[in-house]
Amino acid sequence: MPNLSELEAAIPVAPLKLVVLDSASKLGNSVNSHLVNFRRDVKNIAKNDPAFEGYVSDNYVLDSTCYRFGTGEGKAMISESVRGKDLFILVDVCNHSISYTMNGYTNYKSPDDHYQDLKRIISAVNGKAHRINVIMPFLYEGRQHKRNGRESLDCAYAIEELSNMGVSNFITFDAHDPRVQNAEPLCGFDNFTPPYQFIRALLRTEDSLLIDKEHLIVISPDEGALDRAVYFANVLGVDTGMFYKRRDYSTIVNGKNPIVAHEFLGDNIDGKDVIIIDDMISSGGSMIDTAKQLKAMNAKRVYICCTFGLFTDGLERFDEAYEKCYFDKVVTTNLTYQIPELTSRPYYVEADMSKFLASIIDFMNHDSSMSNVYTPTDKIHEILAKYNNRESDFPYSE
Repeated sequence: MPNLSELEAAIPVAPLKLVVLDSASKLGNSVNSHLVNFRRDVKNIAKNDPAFEGYVSDNYVLDSTCYRFGTGEGKAMISESVRGKDLFILVDVCNHSISYTMNGYTNYKSPDDHYQDLKRIISAVNGKAHRINVIMPFLYEGRQHKRNGRESLDCAYAIEELSNMGVSNFITFDAHDPRVQNAEPLCGFDNFTPPYQFIRALLRTEDSLLIDKEHLIVISPDEGALDRAVYFANVLGVDTGMFYKRRDYSTIVNGKNPIVAHEFLGDNIDGKDVIIIDDMISSGGSMIDTAKQLKAMNAKRVYICCTFGLFTDGLERFDEAYEKCYFDKVVTTNLTYQIPELTSRPYYVEADMSKFLASIIDFMNHDSSMSNVYTPTDKIHEILAKYNNRESDFPYSE
């Protein structure tokens, strides 16, 4: 946890409470456990002050539920007081595993359903909380962030709507386009990225990587992910390259212009290990095609690092691509729902974000500076030094 000394001298904004929607129960329980440990171990001036009762607790999760009637209509119920609390509401709009019964049929919740549940919880708070913060790792409708012709602006409207309902801060990860925060410029909007967790997870799995310009390169699969790749490459001290998606703009398939080809722009990658970094794996076709081309260019090993592993078309094409040696590892975070069979795949590596998310919540609850959380450059350099020196205590605890 970064700069613990800052928290030891800070006063909390208000008593901390987590509202964990059913879509994010696994991640929320893990975050809660870390918060319990943080508060138990920290030497904060508020820890033993009667005025800050509840600062140290065995559980920060608020008792709340979202119910469904037989018609499919829903309601939210909060079973304990929220008056004066600093609420952090955690929701995963991409969790497609949660079902409900409507007129005798089984339905699965869509992102729209999860978004409605979030609004129901905020409505149930009834304006009594001291502050409402929404943690939405995958930003709802984040890919529908700009208008081409007569199109909806779903993401911008959602942010404006939640702000009007009383939300003070939005916390998200690797937003497809963070400029969407301009829809409500006076609201807090924190967009975090997981490069430290990526490199930590990868180095824990691979013990023979050489992190230098001669042996490693970071690749962006398209122009949209170039900023991520440039930062990652600069921190690692290696070169970067990118693929340009050549599209057929005369045709629209499923709301998108189909990709004709991926054109590579960058230095020679012959014999080098490659890290592909992007915000998400959706169906995975584009990512697999990129990895295939890199292998055809004689890349040594290919590692795919993506914040959100959605795998909307299942894992079959990744299984096939792995058997054909198009890539070596896929690293994604646990910020969104992971299908159970994913963790059993030999190529999959999870980057655990629960401790990082707990530290974000703790810092925000104290109104402390988030600068150290935003830029983990020093932490990455530290872990690289330990790895390159093959020190016995690697991997070290955060």
